[in-house]
Formats: sequence, C-alpha cells, structure tokens
Amino acid sequence: MISDETAYRRYLDGEEKAADLLVERYGDALTLYIHGYLRDMHEAEDLMIDAFSQIFAKERPITGAGAFRAYLYKTARHLALRHSRRNRLRLLRLDALPFEPQSDVLADTALVRSEQSRQLYAALARLKAEYREALYLVYFAELSYRSAATVMGKSEAQITNLVHRGKQSLKQILEQEGFTRADE
Repeated sequence: MISDETAYRRYLDGEEKAADLLVERYGDALTLYIHGYLRDMHEAEDLMIDAFSQIFAKERPITGAGAFRAYLYKTARHLALRHSRRNRLRLLRLDALPFEPQSDVLADTALVRSEQSRQLYAALARLKAEYREALYLVYFAELSYRSAATVMGKSEAQITNLVHRGKQSLKQILEQEGFTRADE
C-alpha cells in the first residue's frame, strides 16, 4: 500500500488514479468529520469534495508521514467552521455521527456493539467540545497528536492534555451511567 504523500505526489505528476485512491481512502471518514460540525450530510459531502478540490488545486508540497491526512483534515475543518459561521450551525457533536457495525458481524454481537456505541456517543456528547474534537481526531480519524494539533491550531502538548482530560471525563461519565467493559 502506498503512502498518502506518495499518492499525492503521483497525482501532482499527472496520475489521476492517485487522487481517486486518496478520495476513496478518506472520503467517508472526512464526510463524517465534517458532518459533526454541520449536522447536514449533504452539505458535509459537498465540503468534503471542496476540501479535496482545494488540496488538489493548490498543488502544495506535502511531505512527512501523516502530513497529507493532517492537511486534509485541517482544510476540511476550516471549510466547516467557515460554513457553520455563515449558517450559524452548532459545532461538532459526535453523537450525531452515524456509525454502524459491518454487515458480516453476527446479529447478537451487532446488537451489543450498537448499544455500547450508543452509550459511548451519548457520553461523548456530554464532553466539552474541545475534548470531543481532540478525541475524535486522535481515535476516530487516527491522526497523530502532532497532526491533531495542526488541525485544531494548538500545540502537541495541548492536544495531549485535551485527550488525557477528555478520556478522564469520558471515563467518569461512563462510570456514572453504569457502563462496564466486557473484559472487567
């Protein structure tokens, strides 16, 4: 599997399929991320396309592991914030993101996971917005702390603190709700 940065360079060199690979790799996840800001899937899809279009049109040199994904999410975040300011929409709410178990999972396992997911997203909705966004970027979008810092316009140390505090708050909320892990 080629890296994002290599695929981007190949696109800049004229290989159109490299752009398709990047859109396929990140399109859905980026749409869900933007949807958390806008709470409108159609607008989120449009802004996802705009984010890729801006990156492909600017043809900036992007180097370093994870740099493309961080730049993509940062671009999407700016587009979503600008759009939400214009339309006065509420900020990121992870509980609104539609996550579904894969179809190849057994029905009873899917039901248990669905309930656990519901509890998790309900708890995430109660977190401070900064905690929620930092946790989303690090755990759902799988960005490094450095990349999440770039996206949120914060230092890596601030992201480390936000993630730590977010996890602590999330743990407290889940414990209050009586949530238990299966491995306990």
